[in-house]
Amino acid sequence: MAHVLGQNQYGKAENRIVRVYRDSTRHEIKDLNVSVALSGEFEDVHLTGSNANCLPTDTTKNTVYAFAKEHGIESAEAFGITLARHFVDDTAPVHRARIRIEEYAWERIRTPDSEARFIGSEEVGHSFVRSGQEVRTTEVVYDGESVRVISGLKDLVVLNSTNSEFWGYIKDRYTTLQEAYDRILATQVTARWKYGFTGRADEAEPAWNRCYTQVRRHLLEAFAETYSYSLQQTLHAMGTRVLDQRAEVDEVRLELPNKHHFLVDLEPFGLKNENEVYYAADRMYGLIEGTVHREGVVPVIPVA
Repeated sequence: MAHVLGQNQYGKAENRIVRVYRDSTRHEIKDLNVSVALSGEFEDVHLTGSNANCLPTDTTKNTVYAFAKEHGIESAEAFGITLARHFVDDTAPVHRARIRIEEYAWERIRTPDSEARFIGSEEVGHSFVRSGQEVRTTEVVYDGESVRVISGLKDLVVLNSTNSEFWGYIKDRYTTLQEAYDRILATQVTARWKYGFTGRADEAEPAWNRCYTQVRRHLLEAFAETYSYSLQQTLHAMGTRVLDQRAEVDEVRLELPNKHHFLVDLEPFGLKNENEVYYAADRMYGLIEGTVHREGVVPVIPVA
């Protein structure tokens, strides 16, 4: 009995790409997850092992990054159409291209003076917060006498497209990391903070909702306004800002995974990458953790 090769396709899935537009002091970013699937004259690839008609999946990945530089990303739809047309029109064995794109939205982090921060006639803006993913958390412990409240948030994704460096670190025979003097700094914030409130009868409860809003605001402002030489430095600035501004908070613990963004080497395609096109890696990552607390306060927030 003869067997027939049915529908088939191949490509490179989940190409994570961040495109930064630095045409002015008010940066713009596009953050996409692009998956490419190609169909066409690929019978021999399956049946005989001949790769004569096979465009490597690595090439499709490279095309995504190169097109982000050459053509830009005005919208996910337009970018997908440009890619699909290229694969079908410029590669004879490819008859069909399916491009699936997820776009991750970012909002600008507004600070008290952000509306007034201009250079010449241009607004300055390079700090962003990921939209729609934050989760609010709280833990209440009561032992019959006193109350302990630890509130927090998780999955708050933030990014600075500039004003971050990392250099001058220890180097040994295993060090390959290149020093960076202008890099993307991005992290997914998990923050927990302990209130001084103990639940005594004569003690007024904090305005919990307002406190949450204000702590979140100060975390974001500190992230946006700190010129960072390390994520550790940024962590300390964020915790310190909260304690400086919110008297009801005694302790802040932060967990900041470094969401690495690596510059893509576009030179093989004859293109210069001037801090514009990045590969967004989600595994593995540096994990920066630390607690900032008031002097004389014994920290109690456990390590997660």
